[in-house]
Amino acid sequence: MSGDGDNGGAGGAAAGGEPKNMGGANEVVASGAGAQAAGASSAGGRGAQADGVRGGGVQAGVDAVATADTGTAARLQKLFEGHRLTPTQRRIAHCMVRRAADAPFLSSVELAELAGVSQPSVTRFAVALGFDGYPALRRHLREVAPTDKPGDTGSSNEYQQAVQAEIDNLRRLAAAFADPSPVIEAGRLLAASRPLPVLGLRAATAQAAGFSYFARKVHPDVRLLDEGGTMLTDRIDAAVRAGAAALLCFALPRHPREVVDALDYARTAGLTVVTVADSAFAPVAHHTDLLLPAPVGTGLAFDTACAPMLLGRVLLEAMCDALPDAQARLEEFDAGAAARGLFVE
Repeated sequence: MSGDGDNGGAGGAAAGGEPKNMGGANEVVASGAGAQAAGASSAGGRGAQADGVRGGGVQAGVDAVATADTGTAARLQKLFEGHRLTPTQRRIAHCMVRRAADAPFLSSVELAELAGVSQPSVTRFAVALGFDGYPALRRHLREVAPTDKPGDTGSSNEYQQAVQAEIDNLRRLAAAFADPSPVIEAGRLLAASRPLPVLGLRAATAQAAGFSYFARKVHPDVRLLDEGGTMLTDRIDAAVRAGAAALLCFALPRHPREVVDALDYARTAGLTVVTVADSAFAPVAHHTDLLLPAPVGTGLAFDTACAPMLLGRVLLEAMCDALPDAQARLEEFDAGAAARGLFVE
């Protein structure tokens, strides 16, 4: 496939449960009733910041790099699955997954500071997982983790560290695609919805707009919802009246309350909600039918969202696979663009 930046490829997915999640090594999967809205706005204790902005106050030695060891992350996921965790405990779990390589070596005080919670909350979290206390949990993690703590970043500067953290996020996303069924299912739902509303507010506006731009080349009716306020529910109503069956949402930190409210409204109106979020513990998790997590980078002043963007492109591919006339539409666009001299190359 082609067409103004479109590239063909493989895509795919079907999932089950509510909310359904794409997990694997990418993120902890919130299970059953435990997948409630997280009380924390995002991981790593970024509770009181502008949206997309990283906060300070974390020990420099621990906060230097958010390395992601996919093997350790997968083991943490299996450890957390099946436990009914409170929003604060899910915040701690999310922090540990994001700091998977460091988790076995963090003290309870360090983990509490990283997660933005109290030290007693860390102790209660360990007990909720079935351990006598946090020291017992840490001993368990050390027994199943690699023997050596990851080395420091050497001469890497903060910009290199931020790039490496995003590379690690993409590796985690790739590991999650070992089971492509959630993405295939999402592509099928999006392809079948006519029209297809795509929601993204504040920090997630760019992700929603990028998806919508390319999706319009293959889907007959894509409606970008990138402004909040009282008009948002009106536009959801209009999409439902026109025959929409699903809504795609991009949700990134910090999570606007309007997004949670809009997803609740959309589901009440009968839409199936598919959400790309930074975490399975994001506040939108309990307001979503199919959750596809993709981690964001927090090493710079503003969050970086390479993994959510790439996941959006993968969803586009899965949607193209589910649209029988996608290739014909792209060829039609390319022919028209050539006739108009739309592009210089």
